[in-house]
Amino acid sequence: MNKEKILELKKIANDIRKESIIVIHRAQSGHPGGSLSEADLLSALYFYKLKLNTKKPHDKNRDRLVLSKGHASPAFYAALAMKGFFDKKELETFRKLNGLQGHPELKTPGVDFAGGSLGQGVCFANGLAIAGKLDNKDYKVYAIIGDGEAQEGAVWEAAMAASHHKLDNLIVILDKNQVQETGLTKDVMNIDPAADKWKAFGFNTIEIDGHNMEEIVNALDEADKVKERPTIIIANTIKGKGVSFMELNHKFHGKAPDDKQYKKAMEELEAIDKTLQ
Repeated sequence: MNKEKILELKKIANDIRKESIIVIHRAQSGHPGGSLSEADLLSALYFYKLKLNTKKPHDKNRDRLVLSKGHASPAFYAALAMKGFFDKKELETFRKLNGLQGHPELKTPGVDFAGGSLGQGVCFANGLAIAGKLDNKDYKVYAIIGDGEAQEGAVWEAAMAASHHKLDNLIVILDKNQVQETGLTKDVMNIDPAADKWKAFGFNTIEIDGHNMEEIVNALDEADKVKERPTIIIANTIKGKGVSFMELNHKFHGKAPDDKQYKKAMEELEAIDKTLQ
């Protein structure tokens, strides 16, 4: 991929981060940490890889994206709005009655999975991938999970099933941002060595820097070439990426910034914009 496209994806990722902070601050509710860590992944998926038609969000031939870590919906909604699934003004309804809910709902255009209960997304993604095989469709199913979520037993049951059924149309992306609600993931319940564990379950395993756009794009392309087994992309990321006081800070797993923090966060993200010229 040329440098211009990579730069475009980086700019989109930073825009996703800014929109995430805006909607969370406006609502005074939401999950900034995991939204900021997944922004680069969402940018690459929606603006490079996924085969989608925003005018036909239920097209049977579309690629599917399962946001299993549904609490990180602000970045997800920002990406959907920027892609054109709905008007950006809808972001103003985040966490309001009859608006965009804190966890994605299927009534929202572009949403394929009503995320919320951690550990369930990979299970659901398995079903979508199996359905694609049965229907002779060539769509791909992408499932984004968190590292705290990878402590759930259902994730590993799903991993075993995906390998058993040779779901080469399934790509799991682990947003390994190192922090969960109550502290560092390694202290709460260590999931490492993550790559070795997924390999043991039969997955093609790719490990990358989840904030390096070139590595993300290359990993997504590499996953397309794999046959007879599912792929996991282990994206090493930073919780709260781009906002200094949120980075690796578990207190901002699910806490909205106050006015002073909001101003500082936006200043830092806008400074990043200037480096992307």
